Amino acid sequence: METYTRELYRAVGPQAAEFDLVGLASAEAMLGDLSWFPGEIVPTGISGENRFVWAAGELWRIAGIARKHGADVIHAPATLGPARSALPLVVTMHDLLYWSHPDLMSTPFYTGPVKWMERRVSRAASRIITISEVSKAEIVKYLGTDPDLIDVIPLAASTPWTATREPDREHPFILATGNRRPHKNYEGLIRALALVEERVRPRLVVTGSHGLDDPLRAVVAELGLERFVELRSWLSPEELGELYRTTTALAVPSFAEGFSLPPLEAMLSGVPVLVSDIDVHREVCGDAALFVDPHDLASIAAGLRTLATDPAEVTSLTERGRARAAAFSWASTAERTLDAFRAALDPTAARPR
Repeated sequence: METYTRELYRAVGPQAAEFDLVGLASAEAMLGDLSWFPGEIVPTGISGENRFVWAAGELWRIAGIARKHGADVIHAPATLGPARSALPLVVTMHDLLYWSHPDLMSTPFYTGPVKWMERRVSRAASRIITISEVSKAEIVKYLGTDPDLIDVIPLAASTPWTATREPDREHPFILATGNRRPHKNYEGLIRALALVEERVRPRLVVTGSHGLDDPLRAVVAELGLERFVELRSWLSPEELGELYRTTTALAVPSFAEGFSLPPLEAMLSGVPVLVSDIDVHREVCGDAALFVDPHDLASIAAGLRTLATDPAEVTSLTERGRARAAAFSWASTAERTLDAFRAALDPTAARPR
């Protein structure tokens, strides 16, 4: 969601001549670089350190701050937003995983509150943006939203690195990036790796956790894969860029996603991708990925084996991936988002898209 907000508004700036843009920033955001936002920044004083305090701020304070600053429309870009608003409200709902896959959420204590907040926000919204047809269907199914009020606006790929790809052929490795929530299926990925014959088994580098307390360490130790699996914590863009530059492929074996941006970013970078065969990955990746059954370790293992031993298929995936990624652009995402703002401001106007 951070990537979405940053890249969207970086692209919105050149197209938003009719809008004055005001960004309401959390306490943590005020400490970072906000030069990407094409307008005035207003500190809200709301902190994300305590998730409930942050959620309460989204629900009950944002609309008042926006009204105080004379706003005509509010955009809530990260699924939650005002529970009620006298101003037209556009909410980007990225997924409904707490509804569709509550068993895969690592914090079941949050399930009830999150579902309540999402329901309230959806009812307050003048329009809802979502990022895939899969997510739209779930919003209609679980929240009862009129489908005519939902705009499906895909994300796009962008990468912070520009270095030429140089895969490590002496020590090939597969990259996986993201948090350790159960729906990411990284335990399944590691168990599938153990099924690949050692003579052709690639290394696996998994980023996106908190160092020594990574819950995947116990799985690696159980399988005796310490030589083959490297668990990395959260990385800087430069560190991640170096991994993308040298990896054999990216693996995204998740059980569910709202869109799944990493495969698109990888394809743009010339990195082949292995993804789970779920509807949203078919929607995003087309025929440009190597699809595996996330519930079948043998299927995942076969995909890893292919990436490690079939250079012709790897080359083909690279070429198809670049072409697929080129079909998505942040400029298009921004243009269609501005259309959603206009529709919220004037629901009776004819819409160009």
